[in-house]
Amino acid sequence: MRTRTIVIGLGSVAILAMLALVFVPRLLGPEQASTQTYWPTQGWQTSTPEEQGFDSRNLADGLQAMQGGHPDSLLIIRNGYVVLDAYFYPYDNTIPHKLASVTKSFMTTLIGIAADQGILQLDQPMVSFFSDRTIANLDDRKYHVTVQHLVSMMNGFESGCLAGDEPTLDAMRAHPDWVQAALDREMVREPGTSFCYDSPGMHLLSAILQEATGMTALDFARQYLFEPLGIQEVFWESDPQGYTHGWGDLYLRPRDAAKIGYLWLNDGVWEGEQIVSATWVADSVTAHTHAGEDDYGYGWWVSEDSYFALGRGGQNIRVYPSFNAIVVTTGSGFDYDQIGPLLSAAFVAPDEPLPANPEGVAELDATLSALAQAPNPWPVGPLPEIAAAISGNTYVFGPNAAGVATLRLEFDDTTEATLYMQRQGSDEIWPIGLDGNYRLSPIGHGLRGYWADPQTFVIEEFEVGLRSLRLHFEGDRVEISCPELGLNFEGQIENP
Repeated sequence: MRTRTIVIGLGSVAILAMLALVFVPRLLGPEQASTQTYWPTQGWQTSTPEEQGFDSRNLADGLQAMQGGHPDSLLIIRNGYVVLDAYFYPYDNTIPHKLASVTKSFMTTLIGIAADQGILQLDQPMVSFFSDRTIANLDDRKYHVTVQHLVSMMNGFESGCLAGDEPTLDAMRAHPDWVQAALDREMVREPGTSFCYDSPGMHLLSAILQEATGMTALDFARQYLFEPLGIQEVFWESDPQGYTHGWGDLYLRPRDAAKIGYLWLNDGVWEGEQIVSATWVADSVTAHTHAGEDDYGYGWWVSEDSYFALGRGGQNIRVYPSFNAIVVTTGSGFDYDQIGPLLSAAFVAPDEPLPANPEGVAELDATLSALAQAPNPWPVGPLPEIAAAISGNTYVFGPNAAGVATLRLEFDDTTEATLYMQRQGSDEIWPIGLDGNYRLSPIGHGLRGYWADPQTFVIEEFEVGLRSLRLHFEGDRVEISCPELGLNFEGQIENP
């Protein structure tokens, strides 16, 4: 008999070993991972934690200990069965959640499917897909950028790299044509020589896919990835020219996000159909370049014991092949490392089921219910006089970084207000809780609001990170500011 220390989670830095000195005579092998009793196309089946080697009471204790900085959701799947499906107020499982840069793993998967179909090849030059465009800074290095360089983030473009590419992304989004802006950037290194985290490069993959197929990335995904996996509730934003965001802004429910991890555990096969080739699956999670603490494949981060899709704010799809396990988290600003102690204490029998524990299961169920419970509402006092004066007025805005064209608030002396907004060409309707509780939109945003003073209405937004929007009304004008995003712009009443 031998002892083994098991590590089941790595974030931006290696976390503590999840289990220490656990007796493990053998681990699940690939042949066990491929044995199917059902497919979760129409929904995941569940088992008790004990049936999959987890201790229910320890899971409950760990969840209760997560005070502040918790994820929005925590989903654990082992051997194809849901072990834990936790939701932290205000998020629940009825709406998609923004996945941020987890989207990149989906984007590269679509490229893999298109390559399998012979629609494009990895060694095709990037510029060959944009022959109708005049591209700036077009030197020999840019001519040599290929699709493979883009999916592996070794494209050579000027970007923020590991220091963060938000300024690069912001510069692209400030341009009227995002794809053109991404193409026009200067080259600063030879393609294929080194890793550089680059969101605009992933957006170019979306444009390449659309140029090659005549379909947006979202439409292509619906037909060849989402529908076969039974994923129906999808929201994925697009740029001003209609190209699906290749780097982020895909919204899925956590249980649907887990399906791509299960697809990878099964070498690209789903219900007997090869959705993406086994070769692509293997190559995508093979380390093609070193990227700081971990390695990088094709849109997937690769560590010693796992591979994972990673997004800011706590979005994760973590796949542990040795344990036939998937961990999915969504968040509004937490670190995956925080769940390490929970998993360490709970995953106590990797090789065999634990004895039934009905008392522990009951305790876990009670904990899950408490986590999802909304707090007691605030008392809603009388609205200030200005609320009635501005209610129903439409405010119009000039060009601004938020892309807001018009805005209208409606108050009706209840516990809820409604925000109507035209932004980036789309009409949006947002309920706003006035009683301290968030109201969730169909795409997972939550809003609540209060009057900070008789002329200033503050909207707190729950999304990937919490932020506040201050609306200060003065006469026929409104000034909108968001400190977290550095936004400040003004509008005035339409036809005052």
